[in-house]
Amino acid sequence: MMMEGRKRVEKNTAQKVKDKAQKVDLSGMSLNSLSNPPAMELLCITKLDLSNNNLESIPESLTARLLNLEVLDVHSNQLKALPNSIGCLTKLKVFNVSSNLLVSLPKAIENCCALEEMNANFNQLTRLPDTMGYELTNLRTLSVHSNKLAFLPSSTSHLTSLRSLDAHLNCLSSLPDGLENLIRLQSLNLSHNFHHLCALPFSLGLLISLTDLDISYNNLTALPSSLGCLTKLRALHVEGNPLVSPPMAVVHRGVNAMREYLSARMNERAKIDGLPSSKTSFIGKLVKCTTFGGRRISTGGLDWESGESLLSDYRVVKGFATPKHVGTFSPRRLFSSRRSQSLKL
Repeated sequence: MMMEGRKRVEKNTAQKVKDKAQKVDLSGMSLNSLSNPPAMELLCITKLDLSNNNLESIPESLTARLLNLEVLDVHSNQLKALPNSIGCLTKLKVFNVSSNLLVSLPKAIENCCALEEMNANFNQLTRLPDTMGYELTNLRTLSVHSNKLAFLPSSTSHLTSLRSLDAHLNCLSSLPDGLENLIRLQSLNLSHNFHHLCALPFSLGLLISLTDLDISYNNLTALPSSLGCLTKLRALHVEGNPLVSPPMAVVHRGVNAMREYLSARMNERAKIDGLPSSKTSFIGKLVKCTTFGGRRISTGGLDWESGESLLSDYRVVKGFATPKHVGTFSPRRLFSSRRSQSLKL
């Protein structure tokens, strides 16, 4: 009876909080600091806008009690760090922390497992949390442009819900392995990394949902031939690069001409290598770009090193091979240490 009574009280309290759910707008008020309202009032807030103020910090005790917060906007302040208690915001879906002075994001951000959109543009970020991709699996939009990022964490390849990734105006010199796992990614902006970004991984051609790719104003002399596989690509921006392949005459003819050129180059390479089919060439290139880890992983008779058991699961599209379910069963995902731990649990 006592247990039932307690559940009834908890249910009634939750309903009262839901009924009082409110949006608090404190934007543009020249605030230098924040006071702590009563806990019950904080519990009712679902959207908090603190943008366009002069805040240098957010109290740990404040974010620790905003347990029902879904939207937090703190853009255009003077924040140099975020409180570790931000990890208490397990219902947070939208987080805007752009136009501040952040050098890093706290590892605790990984606990915001409901997060769908994060905007950290116009800061001074030099790195992102190494393992954030393992936890923020609901993230659909990640925008980190206009920072000082030299690389994206390897766990980025686990953000399988991601639709849009904007990392332009950084110092990126390379991209993480396993990008083929981002099977829902539609928009990718890597422009304006200038002399830092000199090459793109072959795995970019396996982003099967990609419609918009901006790689302009980098130091690229050649595009990976795998981009010819991007059948959904509608916009490809390559201006501002010292491109040799494809030549500028092809570039000026538009995205379809570039895709056809790169597709033809892939098939020509297969012939030069003396391979019996473009499928084998495709598998070989996947191994080289570490899609299959470049090592032998056996399970149930599958040989991930040779890729032989995968050939039946490929189809030929306009003369080149494309995997039917690319990325979904990537060994990098299936056999990652993080995934193995979760399976044991």
